[in-house]
Amino acid sequence: MTDDHLDRELDLAPQARLVARLAEHVTDEQLERPTPCPEYAVRHLLGHLIGLAQAFELAARKEFGPTLDQNPASTVPDIGPGWRDELPKALDALAEAWRDPAARQGMTRAGGVDLPGEVAGLVALDELVVHGWDLARSTGQEYAPDEASLEAARALLTPTGEEGAEPEGGLFGKPVPVPDGAPLLDRVIGLSGRDPGWRPAG
Repeated sequence: MTDDHLDRELDLAPQARLVARLAEHVTDEQLERPTPCPEYAVRHLLGHLIGLAQAFELAARKEFGPTLDQNPASTVPDIGPGWRDELPKALDALAEAWRDPAARQGMTRAGGVDLPGEVAGLVALDELVVHGWDLARSTGQEYAPDEASLEAARALLTPTGEEGAEPEGGLFGKPVPVPDGAPLLDRVIGLSGRDPGWRPAG
């Protein structure tokens, strides 16, 4: 991860809007479809997106409490009957919270981990980029994040090679190799531990 991506103004709004549009076009019949996350159906992925948006909003505002202490891998999330209203509101609130320069200052907490605010914002953006791809691919939708969001995700996911770096090479898992010259989106998805060619069976 480069200092350039830490120093530039962080804007989660374009990616948050993109994820909200994807979710808007998810049909009820698609909620049980598989996703690139083996333990998640689409409904669980949507629940995860709601939870991460709410948690990283609190992390931006440094409103510490049980939500920020919980490891997201400890439970399988799900959606309630009001998810179609809940998700876009949570995404809007997330983007708004990270517009405040104070969100990037000092330390914060998310997923039970203490981390610098500037890093937490990039993690939130990366989560939206990668899980946006998960949602689009699972529901057969086109997906084209803005280049700035993709570059920030690439920088965050690229292994540093330093001692003590994550052994699996990233936040999501062991990177999947992609061909030289592959599109930036495919490179980001490969770095996240996903096969860019993944499609739901059937």
